[in-house]
Amino acid sequence: MQKTIQTRARVDDSYLDASLHPVIKQIYASRGIKNNTELDNGAASLLDFRLLKDIDVAANILINGLQKQAKILIVGDFDADGATSTAVLMEGLPMFGFQHVDYLVPNRFNLGYGLSPQLAEQVVQIKPDILITVDNGISCLQGVEICKQAGIQVIVTDHHLQGEKLPNADAIVNPNRFDCQFPSKALAGCGVAFYLLVALRHTLREQNYFENSCLAQPNLASLLDIVALGTVADVVPLDANNRTLVYQGLARIRAGRTRPGILALIEVANRNSYRLQASDFGFAIAPRLNAAGRLDDMSLGIACLLSQDGNQARRIAAELDGLNQERREIEQSMQVEANAVLERLVSQSQEIPDAVCLYQDDWHQGVIGILAGRLKEQYHRPTVIFAQGENGEIKGSCRSIPGLHMRDLLESISTKYPDLILKFGGHAMAAGLSILESDFARFKQVYTDAVANTLAEEDKHAVILTDGNLPADCFNLNFANQLKQAGPFGQSFAEPLFDDVFYVIQQRMVGEKHLKLVLRHASGLDVDAIAFNVDLRAWPNTAAEKVRLAYQLDINEFRGKFSLQLLVSEIQLA
Repeated sequence: MQKTIQTRARVDDSYLDASLHPVIKQIYASRGIKNNTELDNGAASLLDFRLLKDIDVAANILINGLQKQAKILIVGDFDADGATSTAVLMEGLPMFGFQHVDYLVPNRFNLGYGLSPQLAEQVVQIKPDILITVDNGISCLQGVEICKQAGIQVIVTDHHLQGEKLPNADAIVNPNRFDCQFPSKALAGCGVAFYLLVALRHTLREQNYFENSCLAQPNLASLLDIVALGTVADVVPLDANNRTLVYQGLARIRAGRTRPGILALIEVANRNSYRLQASDFGFAIAPRLNAAGRLDDMSLGIACLLSQDGNQARRIAAELDGLNQERREIEQSMQVEANAVLERLVSQSQEIPDAVCLYQDDWHQGVIGILAGRLKEQYHRPTVIFAQGENGEIKGSCRSIPGLHMRDLLESISTKYPDLILKFGGHAMAAGLSILESDFARFKQVYTDAVANTLAEEDKHAVILTDGNLPADCFNLNFANQLKQAGPFGQSFAEPLFDDVFYVIQQRMVGEKHLKLVLRHASGLDVDAIAFNVDLRAWPNTAAEKVRLAYQLDINEFRGKFSLQLLVSEIQLA
């Protein structure tokens, strides 16, 4: 689907620091920066942990456990946020003197998400004194109750939206609790885990614990490389607080102060740790970490993050890289099959359906989320992809578009048809659910009708918002570096994207699907450009004399030399 390139409306930016480059000043203002303090990425600018409901209760539970050297078990999740959240506490708690800390991650294929009743029964057999959930727990009412009945203290740390009822935990730290006043609702699971450690350190400091125990106060900043990775990987909005967490983590990595596991993941992804960007987390590092949870066991990913030995970390990272390659092959096969179905539907009706809902019994459960995301991008429609589960169930992964809140849609369907959805959860743009295989056709109809009744006509048209034309004097490495330093950019704080018309001087294919271009700007300047994964039915096009691009200003490094290039997001004939 061709996207409409649309320039953002100019907004007042006069209140921002006059020393900022005019283009960057407008970029900040158009992304909602209200004052200069929001651009302060110093650690001191982080929001006060005390604003998180129950965090003082959770800290005191841990302090009582520390006095008794309680046995602590962390229950994580099988995605990158779950892995990084687990790693934050596995690394962080021993800094305070905890000696018995372990973790458990559910297998996605037979236990499903979070502290399920089945996983809770395993927890009871392990007999911890304190259970801490990370990146899950807010909807695990049965699992928490099973652990509580066994006499286990339960701390829930999560960031997912709560349902009507809260679990019966001893403490629930979640910025998205209805009664939590924490200003940033965008905190990722790893961010919540980090804040719990901040609260613990503060309380112990007040009690003179470190002086009395002759212990050095933990340097929690050493965990920010993990927090930065998990925050970007979970695609949470990069509000001011999250930008600070990511900025601080990136600064540590670029300064060479990162752990062997993250360094190994950076190396296997062919990235430069000294020039790492937030986008590298999302497009290169996180997929390799996520591959463990998608195809195998996320314990492998956690082991990589926790490894203290460089050689061991590189071995694990290589294994994760292999899993990621396997994941890509599976995904490509599934995408071919899904596209064949959708192209038939489109050819029959001559239009794209309002909603995409597909199921095939041999599709891989660990890859359906990525497939849903790919199809959502390709067709610009809310998408649900199902794969076979157990006991007659199928599991679905959902991705949405602006204008439709996916979790709210599932909740409204569940309310209207209480026997249809077995369980669901998630966010506005991504969610998951389980239904009976025998109910697929019924769910598809109900879901499609619900989307059609919710989605406005204008929401069906994909739009690329750009920051307009870039002045000719900005096509240089100096300004490109300024743009990179203006970040971190990411979800809800979009990378700077420009648009303009260029003359085509040269074009050729590199690899299987990438278009390499030499373009001439209206000013007479020639510049290199690359468009990844182009439509091979349209490109290369020897008749193309002029093109309109939406592009990022990028720096290409080859054999130690740096050159300017345009990273093309959309290419259209002009």
